[in-house]
Amino acid sequence: MTTTESAPAPVDEVVLEAVGLTKHFPVRRRLRSLLSRTPTVVHAVDDVSIALRRGRVTALVGESGSGKSTVARLLAQLYPRTAGDIRLHGTSTRVRGGRPFRAYVRRVQLILQDPFASLNPVHTVRYHLTRSLRIHGNAGTGPDGLERALADLLTRVSLTPPERYLDAFPHELSGGQRQRVAIARALGANPEVLLADEPVSMLDVSIRLGVLNLLQDLKDRLNLAILYITHDIASARYFADDTIVMYAGRMVEGGDSETVTQRPAHPYTRLLTDSAPDPERITGAGADATGAGERGHGEPPSLIHPPAGCRFHPRCPHAMARCASELPPAIPVDDHPGHWAACWLFDPATVAAENGVAEEATR
Repeated sequence: MTTTESAPAPVDEVVLEAVGLTKHFPVRRRLRSLLSRTPTVVHAVDDVSIALRRGRVTALVGESGSGKSTVARLLAQLYPRTAGDIRLHGTSTRVRGGRPFRAYVRRVQLILQDPFASLNPVHTVRYHLTRSLRIHGNAGTGPDGLERALADLLTRVSLTPPERYLDAFPHELSGGQRQRVAIARALGANPEVLLADEPVSMLDVSIRLGVLNLLQDLKDRLNLAILYITHDIASARYFADDTIVMYAGRMVEGGDSETVTQRPAHPYTRLLTDSAPDPERITGAGADATGAGERGHGEPPSLIHPPAGCRFHPRCPHAMARCASELPPAIPVDDHPGHWAACWLFDPATVAAENGVAEEATR
């Protein structure tokens, strides 16, 4: 079985890239809206741009309904995109099935959230892994070659000895073991990109770290590019190199994980970090002048009729008049290179005005 370990590639090379990715789902029209010329749609994802680099983990963080899983399915080409582009090694790609789709998924694999639902309960681990190896041409030659390939896959995901698991059914395995089988099935294609859609959210807390450490080890050994989707910003800090925060279908902040999680700029990111468990916050030591501890009131907006301007402004404690009408672009934050926030608080004109007011108050 040929592995990507035998064909080293440059670290940090952009493997898969999304540019202006947009997905709108049509809504079934009622009699009242049949005369309207404007179709009713759900704005699930709007203008998302992500670059997945070899040997790096990019986390996509946000609450439920923010569009994270839709982005993963768009990148896996399971959904047709409404607008934007998906580039594999710089080449625009759009596949709808057949051989082109099989060639694409050989390089880009999706790991689903629920390992029990993603495995057929009437088939053994051997069946699932053999099917993956044969579809993607990695089953070796002869029965001995297939057995070696199967053993290699299970060894990679730390299910040893392999003979113990090959003839087991999914219900005979624990949740963590089932997720490791799902990861092994994805590795059967020798992919360059793994799209991990909340791979540990369905697992017990005690075994989540083991699965994240496994993905980290696979990333280092196989030089993979990984998209890690999660609603837990604390795990993004631990596992990911870069973090992008999404809210209501749009990206609101991005940068290296340490900066985004330790010095969040966007009010929504501050809300996420404030929601993460922190022992210091019990004594009040976790609050600071950056706005940690602030909580946005209300619910996420309707994605059928999203608010104009910044989609977070109805919940934002710092909302200004322009936030309700003007969509903020990605504005660089001066604390670290590559750190940006889609927030008018960091617009140079706003910063200059606030500095002027502060100077006037000190006179």
